[in-house]
Amino acid sequence: MVFQVLSYLRFLGRSGNAHGLHSPFVFGLYAHVINHQGPFAAYEAVETRRAALLADDTAIAVRDFGAGSRVAGAGRTRRLRDIARTAAKPPALGQLLFRLVNHFGPRTVVELGTSLGLTTAYLALADSRARVLTFEGCPATAAVAHQTFAAVGATNVELVEGNLDDTLAPALAALPAPVDFAFFDGNHRYEPTLRYFEQLNRHRTDHSVFVLDDIHWSAEMEQAWAAIRQHPDVTLTIDLFYIGLVFFHPNLPKQHFTLRFNNPLDKLLEWTRVFGS
Repeated sequence: MVFQVLSYLRFLGRSGNAHGLHSPFVFGLYAHVINHQGPFAAYEAVETRRAALLADDTAIAVRDFGAGSRVAGAGRTRRLRDIARTAAKPPALGQLLFRLVNHFGPRTVVELGTSLGLTTAYLALADSRARVLTFEGCPATAAVAHQTFAAVGATNVELVEGNLDDTLAPALAALPAPVDFAFFDGNHRYEPTLRYFEQLNRHRTDHSVFVLDDIHWSAEMEQAWAAIRQHPDVTLTIDLFYIGLVFFHPNLPKQHFTLRFNNPLDKLLEWTRVFGS
């Protein structure tokens, strides 16, 4: 947690807001999508499911192929309410992903890391015409995610179970269309992150949008984010601390933006929720 706090303080020192943004594309996205404050009907369904999981004492056997839990001492058997409290993306971030899908209208969405399915539900409910392909390594967690999809009425989701190292490449090769939108939340380490990025990069278009979660979670993730920013195919990136947005359109100038999402106090409240007793 110390690394993340220091990283967030550094982020606050260099980040800005809409004032002074000279990119019409970034200004419109930041003002009307990222910082949109209005409600969507789908929010209530997902948050109702979240409330149910937060009250669920059921214990499941967790199998983690990634960098592990952000909570010290998290074991292999965990209660659903604890996973929902500490591992699930908070409402503000899930709803941001909803708005991004709603705005860009991707036909094929890929998510690396399903967890309990709350974020997947936001991705799927943003556009019922989209095909959402999500990957989860833990069988018990995947079973709960299927229950989440049923609870919220997300019928456009296909869950691929197993280690991403084994499942991602063949699943991408079998897709009949390119990947328009990808959310990376499957492995918070440098080498796998870059490897998955390159795999998905071979299946995108110039208009695809990639979103990387927890880009400041560790030194390894910051290193991976820096490498992706410098990738020759990447034209524009936006660092929101929580996530990083990656664009490939050749008409966009090579630029990097560091912008604030939500009030800085919100991050402190999230850390209290995740790391507190």
